[in-house]
Amino acid sequence: MRRPCAEDGAQITALIAAAPPLDRNSPYCNLLQCTDFADTCVVAERGGRIVGWVSGYRPPAAPDDMFVWQVAVDSSARGEGLAARMLDALIARPAAAGATSLITTITEANAASWALFAAFARRHGAGLTKAPRFERDAHLGGTHDTEWEARIGPLPTTD
Repeated sequence: MRRPCAEDGAQITALIAAAPPLDRNSPYCNLLQCTDFADTCVVAERGGRIVGWVSGYRPPAAPDDMFVWQVAVDSSARGEGLAARMLDALIARPAAAGATSLITTITEANAASWALFAAFARRHGAGLTKAPRFERDAHLGGTHDTEWEARIGPLPTTD
């Protein structure tokens, strides 16, 4: 596992495209994540090929939070606990120091993501709360299911 770099952008774009129900970002957005947000993103590589991706950032208006934007695992690496290991690697990074909560948004039907983040909360002895963040009609023009915010905290401290 490592920080991403600009040269990873095309592989990350392809990985996300092959991992429904993830929303596809533009290749340019993925490049920005690989460069400007590299310290809060994780790439998992096997045999020179990217098989895992976690993108995240520290929201400027909520610097105590670590927001996880996307988690993608290639079909060849599913069932190995890779997503969990990438999340653990992310919160162990210096860029996550001082974060007290890990947050993400998940649609109600995405059982795999709910299971991943519930297991993360249990593993770290943290609580998990759920509340609507971006609602289907009010925020997403009726074209996308409501995104629920999962908030996990407090995160363990790394003294």
